[in-house]
Amino acid sequence: MNILIVDDEPLARVRLKRLLTNSQTIRLLGEASNGREALQLAKKQIPDLVFLDVDMPGMSGLEVAKELNFSAVPPAIIFTTAHPEHALDAIGLNAAGYLVKPISEQSLQKAIEQLGRLTRVQVQKQHMNKISYQLAGTLKSIEMKSIFYFSAEEKYTKIVFEEGDALIEQSLKQLEALYQTFILRIHRNTLVNRSKIIALHSQSNGHHVIQLQGCDELLPVSRRELRAVKDAL
Repeated sequence: MNILIVDDEPLARVRLKRLLTNSQTIRLLGEASNGREALQLAKKQIPDLVFLDVDMPGMSGLEVAKELNFSAVPPAIIFTTAHPEHALDAIGLNAAGYLVKPISEQSLQKAIEQLGRLTRVQVQKQHMNKISYQLAGTLKSIEMKSIFYFSAEEKYTKIVFEEGDALIEQSLKQLEALYQTFILRIHRNTLVNRSKIIALHSQSNGHHVIQLQGCDELLPVSRRELRAVKDAL
C-alpha cells in the first residue's frame, strides 16, 4: 500500500514513520508539511492512503481531504489529530480511520487492519458516482447519471452532460478502466453512459448510430465496436 504522511510537525512525521516501519505492506511515497504541498504530492504520486493531520496552519487537513475527494482516483484517508472533537467532520468526509495523538502502535495497527485488503480502486467506489473537472480555476463535479458521453479532443477529453460540457485530462482509456460499469465504448473516440442508451439505429449507408436519452446528437458506432454495443443492449 502506497502512502503519504501529511503533518506540519516534523516530530509527528518522524514518529509515524517509525511506527510504520514494522508494516511490510506499507511503502512511503513521501511526506508533506502543509496542505498545498500535500495536494501537489498526491497529484504526482497517486497514493492509496494518506495519513492526514487535521490541525495545520493555512489549509487544514479537512480542507485537504475535501480536495482529495474530488480527485479522479481519491485515496483512502486516515486523519491524525490531538483534538477528538474533529471526528464527526472526518466521518462526513468518508475517512477510512481517525487516530488521536500521541498515536500508539496498537491504534495505528488497528486502523491499518480496518482497511483490510482494500485497494485504491476499491476505496474509490464510494466516489464513482461523480467526475471532477476544473472551470475558471474552480473545482466542480458532475454526477455520472447526468453525463451523456465522453469524446477525445486532442490532448483532453470532452464530457458532454445535461448542463453543458467540460474538458478533463483523463484519457478515454483511463476513464474506461475506472468507470467500466457505467460507460460503454462505441468508437475509438467516444464513450457513452450505458444508462442513457435508448436505441441503436442502422442507417441506409450501412453505418450505425446510438441514441441517448435527453441528448439531441446521434453518435456514430464504429464497425469494430458494433458487436460489443449489440451485446450490451
